Amino acid sequence: MPNIKSQKDRVVQAKKEALHNKAIKSNLKTVVKKADAAISAGAADKDAAVKAAVVAIDKAAAKGVLHKNTASRKVSRLAKAADKAGK
Repeated sequence: MPNIKSQKDRVVQAKKEALHNKAIKSNLKTVVKKADAAISAGAADKDAAVKAAVVAIDKAAAKGVLHKNTASRKVSRLAKAADKAGK
């Protein structure tokens, strides 16, 4: 445990940020999983699910939870899978 006041504050902030990031990542995984399931099942609402997943990925990247290249890769793979399932 740090002795310096500013470092004590940083420990509290880091915990808060970690919880926030964890919530965003958890939601992101859920949305992406739903999109993958919709794609593999050939559901009628797969386009909506993919769009929701892309929005969630972009928001996570904008907030700094995901690196922009990671977000881009995830979106690309999702779009590629959706396109492949459509044919």
